Amino acid sequence: MEISLALEKWPGVISTVIIGAKKEEGGSRGETVKIGGQSTMPLLFKEGAIPNQPKIAFEIWDIAPVDFDEELTAAYGEAINDPLAWADICVNEYKAQLLCLKMQGTHPDFGDKSPASAAKFISTLLSRVKVPLIIIGSGDDAKDNLIMPACSEAAKGERCLIGCAVADNYKTLTASGLADGHSIIAESPIDINIAKQLNILISDLGLSLERIVINPTIGALGYGLEYAYSIMERARLAGLSGDKTLASPFICFVGQESWKTKEAKANPQQGIIWEALTAASFIQSGADLLVMRHPKAIEEVNKYIAVSYKL
Repeated sequence: MEISLALEKWPGVISTVIIGAKKEEGGSRGETVKIGGQSTMPLLFKEGAIPNQPKIAFEIWDIAPVDFDEELTAAYGEAINDPLAWADICVNEYKAQLLCLKMQGTHPDFGDKSPASAAKFISTLLSRVKVPLIIIGSGDDAKDNLIMPACSEAAKGERCLIGCAVADNYKTLTASGLADGHSIIAESPIDINIAKQLNILISDLGLSLERIVINPTIGALGYGLEYAYSIMERARLAGLSGDKTLASPFICFVGQESWKTKEAKANPQQGIIWEALTAASFIQSGADLLVMRHPKAIEEVNKYIAVSYKL
């Protein structure tokens, strides 16, 4: 007797978010990147459409990193001390499709760069590399409220992904996104209700829900991954069930979480494995965009994606 699997069909579809704009679209990027768009849970290809595979962005900073592990800095050599050279290596040597720029140098404790200085750096980077950009503030909400509008304006028309919008700065970031044509990262502290509420608040200001990417905040392997995984799974189920306020793609900052752990610092190979396994786990929970640090970990996760998505 032939046994067939029961297939689940969902009424909802996850929003498709496009990052980057080509010349004919008003930007200057060589390619664009699409995330989201699925009508089924992760990797369940027989149950619905999964038009876009997960994407990986290389994380770079606007200054030399102050807390990167030795193994990370060694992967980029002397270029790690020059953000533009660092970006060049990511794109030209490691074939990055996306860059995630963290404006750490604008933080009051790490250089306190001015909005004008930040905007100038963005303009220079955009002329240097032609991949789409994700632009992230320093994490100091007060300073980010000053810096991010300048960064957004400097990248006007490039359809970047900017963030992270939280309760204290979502109005500023949303206004910038609306004015300059960018999408927004909405950050919530591993809480499905806060994620939903923040998306509603942002959309109430006029930014389409289709231009929001959720940062659920995550933990690394062994450090809260299971809880973050379950929250992402619940949010994705809600989005596929028809709740448009939760039908947004996910972005996961895998690199920064993985390399904080004592296990990752134990030896070079273990750090790479820790980052790769964390990324692979979150792909299974619905991650659409992974921000990673080590080129070797990224290489391994790209192999996993290629096998899993039958490319």
